[in-house]
Amino acid sequence: MDKQITAFLDYLSVERGLAQNTISSYALDLKQFKAFCRQLGVTDGGRIDRSLVIRYLVDLKNKGRAPATISRQMATIKVFCRFLVDEGVLSKDPTANLESPGVKTKLPDVLGQEETIKLLEQPRTGNTAGLRDRAMLELMYATGMRVSELLALNVDNVDWQQGYVRCRGKGAKERIIPIGSVAKHYLAEYLARARAKIMAGKGEKALFLNMRGRRLTRQGFWKIIKKYAREAGIKKEITPHTLRHSFATHLLENGADLRSVQEMLGHADITTTQIYTHLTSAKLRETYDKCHPRAVK
Repeated sequence: MDKQITAFLDYLSVERGLAQNTISSYALDLKQFKAFCRQLGVTDGGRIDRSLVIRYLVDLKNKGRAPATISRQMATIKVFCRFLVDEGVLSKDPTANLESPGVKTKLPDVLGQEETIKLLEQPRTGNTAGLRDRAMLELMYATGMRVSELLALNVDNVDWQQGYVRCRGKGAKERIIPIGSVAKHYLAEYLARARAKIMAGKGEKALFLNMRGRRLTRQGFWKIIKKYAREAGIKKEITPHTLRHSFATHLLENGADLRSVQEMLGHADITTTQIYTHLTSAKLRETYDKCHPRAVK
């Protein structure tokens, strides 16, 4: 379970961009849960089941832990178990439908459509790094891929004739996502004018390379997107997941159906995708209050 927890904490840091204090809180909660599991002979995350989680929560209650503490522990275990499902370690989520009193779902931060365009237009495409960055950002927003999926792409994962990209998501599940003309344009420009200049060796398969000619890392991508967010004057907290969240929200705002968005995001369970309906509902409320003559008096 140690390696699984380490991978989970890395995911929180790199892909979700959580603050170090928040990650430390997750780490402490999982350290306590791991100790309880080991007392019962469970040392692999793949053996976590519903009964084990319930026994742990009951144990916390019997020890007199505050309801807020139990709720926080429950929230941590839920996120960890969903991660293990996505990674293929667990076949199903043992915490599904378990009540977690007092814990509200935190809606992800998303960019408005104008903010997104401003972010995407920041890279200077007259130079090699800028052209690579524009292609990456455009492709990520065009597909809603996780940053790990984006950076795992090889050149042959792009089907130019059919206009889609083939990526391998969590749990080694492969999916096909269409890409629009703008992303295709900048991707083609990057391949024609930039990639060969920075490629370290002829055998390099990675689509996106760092300036040393090797596959770009998640940490490298995070620095890139935060740099352009600053240059765009965006005050919201930006993470590598922000474009993914924005992709889903903008599709729903413009009439896409939930099932299609679920498939493009690679969510195993549609309830994970449904969080974006809360965001679009909030947008509808805002529009209604702003535009209806008798909405707010």
